[in-house]
Amino acid sequence: MNAIRTPARHFAPLAIGAPEPYRALPVRLERMIHFVPPHNEKIQAKLGDMISKVDVILGNLEDAIPAGDKEAARQGFIKMAREHDYGQTGLWTRINCLNSPWGLDDILEVVPAAGEKLDVIMLPKVEGPWDIHYLDQLLAQLEAKHKITKPILIHAILETAEGVKNVEAIAAASPRMHGMSLGPADLAASRGMKTTRVGGGHPDYAVLADPGADENAVRAAYQQDLWHYTIGKMVDACLAYGLKPFYGPFGDFGDLAACESQFRNAFLQGCLGAWSLHPTQIDIAKRVFSPDEKEAAFAKRILEAMPDGTGAVMIDGKMQDDATWKQAKVIVDLAKLVASKDPDRAAAYGL
Repeated sequence: MNAIRTPARHFAPLAIGAPEPYRALPVRLERMIHFVPPHNEKIQAKLGDMISKVDVILGNLEDAIPAGDKEAARQGFIKMAREHDYGQTGLWTRINCLNSPWGLDDILEVVPAAGEKLDVIMLPKVEGPWDIHYLDQLLAQLEAKHKITKPILIHAILETAEGVKNVEAIAAASPRMHGMSLGPADLAASRGMKTTRVGGGHPDYAVLADPGADENAVRAAYQQDLWHYTIGKMVDACLAYGLKPFYGPFGDFGDLAACESQFRNAFLQGCLGAWSLHPTQIDIAKRVFSPDEKEAAFAKRILEAMPDGTGAVMIDGKMQDDATWKQAKVIVDLAKLVASKDPDRAAAYGL
């Protein structure tokens, strides 16, 4: 049985009066998805200053919100959506998972109250396309009923073994799909992985150097990335369907160097951004998920030397051809997007 809608029906609204799905995702700068607890009054008071400093602000309703505060967090998100102008900054919420006691009420209360401002709903613990189909249909009905004029997108979190197995079907499930994030903590539990870390590597997951002449000498060990395979699989599924892949949380707020390393690995593998759970991670994400100034300058030279993207040229003793032109265009396009929101980096890029 084919679980994908036919081409003729793929972009048809799922409810009479709902807005048509996007044919292509809106072009937005999303280097970090900054999580805030909406029921926290101190955070609410700081939102006015915070909005301009991040690319996406997400009101979190799920993990890290105690059961007794779920309804307060939901109402807090509605309040923060109504009281602020987000401009170029994306407004997202992470609802509770669909099999929780709170997930349905999150959707039924947030969408009517904040749907015109809400860009993306992040859906936790997505196991297969059926989860996306359910939310897709429900959102269309609510958009039609409440006359919401732009479609609310869905961002899936991969945090179960079944979800990773079904990652391509999830990516193909709906034109409402925005992208996916890696959820390492829940995924580790689902897989039975023996780690309590939230993202990052583990000192025991390492490759040991060969022994030297001195059998008693300490052998060097090189820590490996527990998430390399899963990120690669997620990136392939997302880019095959025109979606956006993201690294998720890095839980050790005290180890900024390790956070930057993990973010940079994800960036090099194709991720467009990561979650920031603490203010110290915002600048790390800005730095990592923006092109390096020297790399952007070199990429511009490639594009200038090959205006039509064909042939081959030598630049600084290195051959550049059609393939490297495509690589350069990815970097320059991202630099232009960063420059549109970040005046300091715009000047550094010469854009």
